[in-house]
Amino acid sequence: MENREKQLPVTCPSCGGDLNVKVLGCPNCRTEVSGDYDLPVLLRLSKDEVGFVLSFIKNSGSLKEMANEMGLSYPTVRNYLNELIEKIGRLEDDSDN
Repeated sequence: MENREKQLPVTCPSCGGDLNVKVLGCPNCRTEVSGDYDLPVLLRLSKDEVGFVLSFIKNSGSLKEMANEMGLSYPTVRNYLNELIEKIGRLEDDSDN
C-alpha cells in the first residue's frame, strides 16, 4: 500500500477561495480550540515551493549549490527564487487586507 502524506487543503474545493482554520485539536488530550485563523504564508505555498524554501535553507542560501543539486542553471534557480519572493509578497499583502 502506498504511504501518502496528507496535505493540508489551503483552497476551497468549491470556489477556489483561501481556507481559514476553524478548529485545532490535540490528539493527546482531545482539547479543541476554535476560532477563525488565517493560514501562515508558508502554508499557502505549493508543495514544490515549500521544498524549494527548505532546500534554500539547507544549502545556506547558496543558489549555486541549489542549481547543482537540482540540475538546473543558476539563472533558472534565481528566476524561480524571484518569482517565489514576489508570490510571498502578494500573499503577505493579502493577509494584511
